[in-house]
Amino acid sequence: MTTQSTKTQWQYLEPRPESWRKQLYLKGRKLTAFGVWSDMMVNGDTLEDTADNWEIPLDAVLEVIEYCETHQELIAAEAESERRYLEERGVLLEPKVVH
Repeated sequence: MTTQSTKTQWQYLEPRPESWRKQLYLKGRKLTAFGVWSDMMVNGDTLEDTADNWEIPLDAVLEVIEYCETHQELIAAEAESERRYLEERGVLLEPKVVH
């Protein structure tokens, strides 16, 4: 697993102090870097498709990938925290098995 990078200057990403999430968001959007990256991975989109789908510059997609690859521990920790929060409130995250 890749550890966090020491890079502090991002052109297309910014923190959201009001959010419980510490991962970065696309500037001016309510969209986490991981949201873009995971959508790209799940759908098998190219860099260009992702840029078109989210209406962001190709350089922003490249920055999202770099950020997600260098902040895997933070992203995983936030996903686990959100999963626990939802499960504690009775939200089923796995589909029920129907026979």
